[in-house]
Amino acid sequence: MTTSAGAGPKLDPAQLARLGSLPIKARVIVEGALSGLHRAAMHGSSVEFSEHKEYSPGDERARIDWKAYAKLDRIYIKQFEQESQLTVYLVLDTSASMRFAGGAAISKLDYAGLVLAALAYLVIQQQDKVGFVACGDRAVETMVPPRARATHLHDVLGVMDQVMTRGALGDESPAESLARIAELTRRRRALIVLASDLFDPDDATLRALAQLRAQRHDVSVLHVLDPHEREFPYEGLTEFRALESSNKMLVNPAAIRRDYLARMTEFLARCGTTLGGAGVDYHLVSTDRPLETTLLDLLVARSRLQPARRAS
Repeated sequence: MTTSAGAGPKLDPAQLARLGSLPIKARVIVEGALSGLHRAAMHGSSVEFSEHKEYSPGDERARIDWKAYAKLDRIYIKQFEQESQLTVYLVLDTSASMRFAGGAAISKLDYAGLVLAALAYLVIQQQDKVGFVACGDRAVETMVPPRARATHLHDVLGVMDQVMTRGALGDESPAESLARIAELTRRRRALIVLASDLFDPDDATLRALAQLRAQRHDVSVLHVLDPHEREFPYEGLTEFRALESSNKMLVNPAAIRRDYLARMTEFLARCGTTLGGAGVDYHLVSTDRPLETTLLDLLVARSRLQPARRAS
């Protein structure tokens, strides 16, 4: 798991989930992350200004670069040509396993959706294009094409809210949707951010992510797991029910704990090694972690990756 940059008061994910509408939650997460980014900047971070100028009266406020402001406490206007505008695809895994909420107050689906909603808010603030893809459950699968208009945020968050409210019942892999994004972006590089538990029996999702990176797209993965999935803290005779099938099993957790933890360790190592080796920005995230910390780590990691990828 990546370490967080900066310190300060954190909102528990359950507290944040009760704040109100999705746009409000997204804004609160972004504000918390940018506050942390500002603190992190005091330790020597830098910003490229080749496409920036200092704010002057009369400049459009919508073009303010809030990341630059968070780092330097000065207001800069982001200047770009249409060709340099970033296109971001936010991909949410809505398969049934994402409904699990054992050791945390919110499900993996809600946690993942909230982080992606905050990213959508931030991307629109940056005047970049954002699209949204829900995958893993054919009943809620959808794609919102990427756009940069301020009103587009309402459309994206509205669809996200519907998907998160309806829940997750399917068992499809995100790999098919990732392949579709690869087709749509063949002529132009994009940033693809997948939030998923990566529970895929044949590792097709890992291969699809590696293929996107091989096509020179920037790819980030939020590998979202519940604390109970990683720790297996159950005691006494317990009935376990599969979320993506009708299977259930009554077992003594002590009898299978060692094997379960060994398999989980191997699974996490395989995900980290495969994606890291492919050049994917990989974040293992627990659903009891403050959401603004997860967003902050993603922003910090991306700011470190950009100079190297521009040089490659």
